[in-house]
Amino acid sequence: MSEQPTGWRRHLWFLVSRKVQVAVATIVVAVAAQYGLQLSEIVVGTVLGVGVALILGIAAEDAGQKAGGSLLQILTLISSLGSGNGQK
Repeated sequence: MSEQPTGWRRHLWFLVSRKVQVAVATIVVAVAAQYGLQLSEIVVGTVLGVGVALILGIAAEDAGQKAGGSLLQILTLISSLGSGNGQK
């Protein structure tokens, strides 16, 4: 029998996901920059870009695990689709 989470775990269960953790960190930096934290545009852009890249990477990794393929196989397939092979 599994135990029901209590206390703060009951309210923060969604933070178990790596994608949510990265998204929350990215949003915190963006909001902090908007409301007065003195960050240059380069720093904010870098944090947002890395956040998006991590979320997409985690999503590709999750899709590969569900599909039974390796991440390298999936990236190779995506690369071949985007390179115009078979297209005029």
